[in-house]
Amino acid sequence: MAIHPTAVVDPGARLGAGILIGPHAVIEANTDIGEGCEIRAHAVVKRFTRIGRENVVHEGAVLGGEPQDLAFKGAASELVIGDRNKIREGVTIHRGTEPGSTTVVGSDCFLMAYSHVAHNDRLGDGVVLANCALLAGHVDVGDRAFISGGVVVNQFCRVGRLAMVGGNSRIPMDCLPFVDTTGIPARALGLNVVGLRRAGIDASGLRSMKQAYRILLRSKLPLAEALGQMATLGNPLVEEMIAFIRASKRGFHRAERPKEGEAE
Repeated sequence: MAIHPTAVVDPGARLGAGILIGPHAVIEANTDIGEGCEIRAHAVVKRFTRIGRENVVHEGAVLGGEPQDLAFKGAASELVIGDRNKIREGVTIHRGTEPGSTTVVGSDCFLMAYSHVAHNDRLGDGVVLANCALLAGHVDVGDRAFISGGVVVNQFCRVGRLAMVGGNSRIPMDCLPFVDTTGIPARALGLNVVGLRRAGIDASGLRSMKQAYRILLRSKLPLAEALGQMATLGNPLVEEMIAFIRASKRGFHRAERPKEGEAE
């Protein structure tokens, strides 16, 4: 363990083996930082924050700050962060609002500079937030989703697994898993084929997903009928998309309308 002499580390902080804490970093009481973590200069780890192993927290990040929520009354809530995350400069992640509630960041995530994760959000594993991506409260982001720079996600929205959200988009509804959603207003533009291939989805799986996408977003069928036809494809990824849609409370972003003269 190496702690710079200018760092401020409360005796009530619990630190694992092999931790590096840089100049002017602040570690408050009632925090847990797992072994092998690196907390760089001027980063702040606030109380009620639990961090796993081998995370790198870059300069000026603030983890576990009080939520920006008028309903917050000083409750004891938590921020829980998994393992091997890269949290870049100026990132802010807030703990939950209600007593005992939790903001969760999974493992192997990459949160780029000045991105924001608000109170009660839940990020899965392998999530990427590009620079200045902003998540409002109670947002749920699935595993290996990629949210590009400047994106703003409204509260209570969900971004599905392996979804891609294009830069500077405004997201007031759910973003379908496996789909590229982009724009203002945001529209589903097609499958996230690159992400699916990187996840090891084979050609047969991609064909089923393309067929499901056409049924759902290009056929003009009523939603219930479209979901019924999708179910006949018998593909686990399609079943996951169906379950995501059925659980939606805010609706989901639909496909961009084709221009006049274009085929659907």
